[in-house]
Amino acid sequence: MNSASDAKIVYKKIFLLQNRIRFLITCKFMVQPLHPTILAIESSCDETSASVIRSGKVLNNVIASQAIHHKHGGVVPELASRAHQQNILLVVNEAMQTADIKGNELNAIAFTRGPGLMGSLLVGVSFAKGMALALSIPMIEVNHMEAHVLAHFINERPTFPFLCLTVSGGHTQIVLVKDYLDMHVIGETQDDAVGEAFDKAAKMMGLPYPGGPLIDKFAQLGNASTFKFSQTVMPGLEFSFSGIKTAFLYFLRDRKKENEKFVEENLNDICASLQRHLVQMLLQKLKLAAQQTGIREIAIAGGVAANSGLRNELAQTAKELNWKIFIPEFQYCTDNAAMIAMAAHYKFLAGKFCSMDVAPIPNLAIGG
Repeated sequence: MNSASDAKIVYKKIFLLQNRIRFLITCKFMVQPLHPTILAIESSCDETSASVIRSGKVLNNVIASQAIHHKHGGVVPELASRAHQQNILLVVNEAMQTADIKGNELNAIAFTRGPGLMGSLLVGVSFAKGMALALSIPMIEVNHMEAHVLAHFINERPTFPFLCLTVSGGHTQIVLVKDYLDMHVIGETQDDAVGEAFDKAAKMMGLPYPGGPLIDKFAQLGNASTFKFSQTVMPGLEFSFSGIKTAFLYFLRDRKKENEKFVEENLNDICASLQRHLVQMLLQKLKLAAQQTGIREIAIAGGVAANSGLRNELAQTAKELNWKIFIPEFQYCTDNAAMIAMAAHYKFLAGKFCSMDVAPIPNLAIGG
């Protein structure tokens, strides 16, 4: 030993190792109840959320949004992680209090491991580790995108197998869901997500962030047949939306050359036409997936699942093709801890816990 500082480092490592061993032993030999009470934490992007689930029933869904990103026109990762640090204790306390749950009543702590922003994920993972260690209860890692799918089991529940179109600012996927913990991506975007296409198009038109919901709002007042946009041709069940953004940029540029006030004078029709175009691209692939698999139970999930155009077109398609469709409540479409809690419930029953050395994975894939 060369110095006192070296000794402190060794003692610290021994202390951490002892805590980890104690944690693992406690979790391994703990009698796991059939009706668990779980605290879930979601911090993948810019929403800090906590939820308590007991016996498979979600008791609450506390969400703290981060308005600071609005003036920047998008999520700033560093600001997001700082806001999570400020919000997480308050959000968890509120979830525990409104559920009337004490720490010693919890059977596990669940958290989002990925995908998401590394800094944001680290806040949730670190908080979960500290709380689980303090209470000597196991941890459950949850895949954010799998949780979006399992949000459908909070209320009305589809039967297996079913198809789920998961659409958000970061993902566009068609998922074959065979069981609670058995999912496979059968089609996805090869570049940008549809949610990003909505937001970027809104930004091109000068609309504030987040622009996707504003396009939906103005689209309801416009004529969706006014303007036409070219299709992106992709093989099989794959999607591509980067070309749509470029084409839309050129569309606005050319029209503004003819009329500087083109966007202001045609905003509703532009939004309606663009939204219909993007929705039709999604449904075209979803129809193909249903045809290839023979599955007629269809669900949608993710932030874009709140889009009224997508909901309406999906309902119309369901009537035509005799589909049974499932759409979560609005609060369970955007990022939220209730869906993390529901996923954690089924992982708890399956005995799928994680150790204290778990780390966030920003690009975590379904099934990963």
